[in-house]
Amino acid sequence: MPLDQTPPLNSLGLPKPVAETRVVVAMSGGVDSSVVAAMLAEEGYDVVGVTLQLYDHGAALAKKGACCAGIDIHDARRVAEEMGFPHYVLDYENIFRDAVIDEFADSYLAGATPVPCIRCNERVKFKDLLETAKDLDADCMATGHYIQRKMGPNGPELHCAADAARDQSYFLFSTTREQLDFLRFPLGHLKSKDETRALAAKYGLPVAMKPDSQDICFVPDGNYASVIEKLRPGAAEPGDIVDMDGNVLGSHGGVIHYTIGQRRGLGIGGLSDPLYVVKLDVDTRRVIVGPKEALSTRIVPVKEVNWLGDEPFESVATREISVKVRSTRPPQPAILRATGPDTAEVELLTPEEGVSPGQACVFYETEGTRVFGGGWIHAG
Repeated sequence: MPLDQTPPLNSLGLPKPVAETRVVVAMSGGVDSSVVAAMLAEEGYDVVGVTLQLYDHGAALAKKGACCAGIDIHDARRVAEEMGFPHYVLDYENIFRDAVIDEFADSYLAGATPVPCIRCNERVKFKDLLETAKDLDADCMATGHYIQRKMGPNGPELHCAADAARDQSYFLFSTTREQLDFLRFPLGHLKSKDETRALAAKYGLPVAMKPDSQDICFVPDGNYASVIEKLRPGAAEPGDIVDMDGNVLGSHGGVIHYTIGQRRGLGIGGLSDPLYVVKLDVDTRRVIVGPKEALSTRIVPVKEVNWLGDEPFESVATREISVKVRSTRPPQPAILRATGPDTAEVELLTPEEGVSPGQACVFYETEGTRVFGGGWIHAG
């Protein structure tokens, strides 16, 4: 090849022969990351599989329906053996506890509704694991997330997955530009999970029909309160359930048992109109309830903004965007106003119910699939 000629880009967008391109694949043991590893191995890439052990291995073995459990480590190893590439298990238990679990507990105790899966991606998988991949002389790191990385005029951009039902952009908004340079998401263009399972069957993977993980990995059966009580003994202190005027309507066994927007399980029957949790006052141990309209929110203060737009964030005086304030809702029209280097005010053009501190507010372009980042909702 002439000296002035750049090598052609391979399928991962790197100017190297496939066989000389090392890819670390973050393998959770599920079908998605297994397909990514198998696909790249079949293409001839130098694949290295890495699985994180995030919490006690003995306890993990008994827990099904979550990622990174003991059975998943075993499944990831089997896939690597089938496809003939090396596989490593890294003990990240202390890192995971310090970076994710402790903050989850403290946020919940402060009356917020945290989203630990985002912090895990941000602080563990896309930080520590990514650095480990570089230590292994990898050219890039691939994951099984359903999101797209596309090259734009100013470098790589983050875009929603082709399959809106599988899109994971809400959980990946804090991915930085530097991380995006190194990351690859080979499944983001697929139109359905059926295509992924078909690929798993094609490669003969033992996890082809394995169910998707459902729960937060360290929260069995979605019972947040029981986990918090174990992590922070004495956290479930009783208090009053009051209306918006401060009138006592009943009592509760701990603020940690409630979330903003909750209607069921309040234990204050006999009222003519349904009541919802509209605020949690941790200092006074009060659960404040009110009518559904009291949940309506128009102005959302946001902090720790990760901005993936082309212009500097500070220059975003007023901008029309779409936002998600909850992973299960589609993006809604909003106005974004930068209020500092990493803070913003988001005005929802149609007020939403149940917006809670601790959740993410993710920014999207109004027409199209690009993700502009996002931030964390706080009490203001």
